[in-house]
Amino acid sequence: MGDEDECERVFKRFDENGDGKISLSEFAEALKVLGLTSQEEVERRMEEIDKDGDGFITLDELIQFRNDNPNLMNDVLNKL
Repeated sequence: MGDEDECERVFKRFDENGDGKISLSEFAEALKVLGLTSQEEVERRMEEIDKDGDGFITLDELIQFRNDNPNLMNDVLNKL
């Protein structure tokens, strides 16, 4: 499976309501699975990925984050 396919799989898992974007609350729930529960950490990670600052993570932003941080995303994929 390619990198973009993996990102899409992760994205769909995190996008609980299926609206095509990951909200802060959806992101916080997803990060709980990975052991991150601090609101500050969740918000910091959200800012890292949400490049346009609209308060949501799109699939394109997640793919860009994966391209910029391949080791971190590999860790995420291994935990899912």
